[in-house]
Amino acid sequence: MSTSFRRVVTGHNSEGEAIVKSVDTLLPTLIPSGDAEFAQVWTTEAVPADNNDETDGGLRDVGLTLRGGSAIRVVDMLPGKQSPMHRTHSLDFGIVMSGELELVLDSGTVERLRAGDIVVQRGTNHLWRNPSADTPARVVFVLIEAAPVKIGTRTLEERQPH
Repeated sequence: MSTSFRRVVTGHNSEGEAIVKSVDTLLPTLIPSGDAEFAQVWTTEAVPADNNDETDGGLRDVGLTLRGGSAIRVVDMLPGKQSPMHRTHSLDFGIVMSGELELVLDSGTVERLRAGDIVVQRGTNHLWRNPSADTPARVVFVLIEAAPVKIGTRTLEERQPH
């Protein structure tokens, strides 16, 4: 279902000049829950990121949500599917590239998103649903580690999808 895209990674040569270090093609692959396909584009171990680290950030395991640092990934939400309800200790920026998605919050609020819309997800309990019967929705997510949300003296726990 998914279409591939190019990843271009820059760096520096020994004189400090900017260079293209690698160009490759990524194809999102099905995640265990079966509701979406992911392609990990890049990650960092920490924030702020260390641009001296020559590790290919696309190969670092940060899990389905995020375990430390930051991540950018392409997600193709499959037609008629929805993710499990989940909350992460992260600040997420979601940029809808194509198709339509519904952001469903635990309060019952449903927000319809279209190509070009941007979501700033701040540690809320939510799920993603693709209302289309035949068209995938592509969204780019940038995830940055964040402190847990506190409401009064209560700390809201992560709820990882399975």
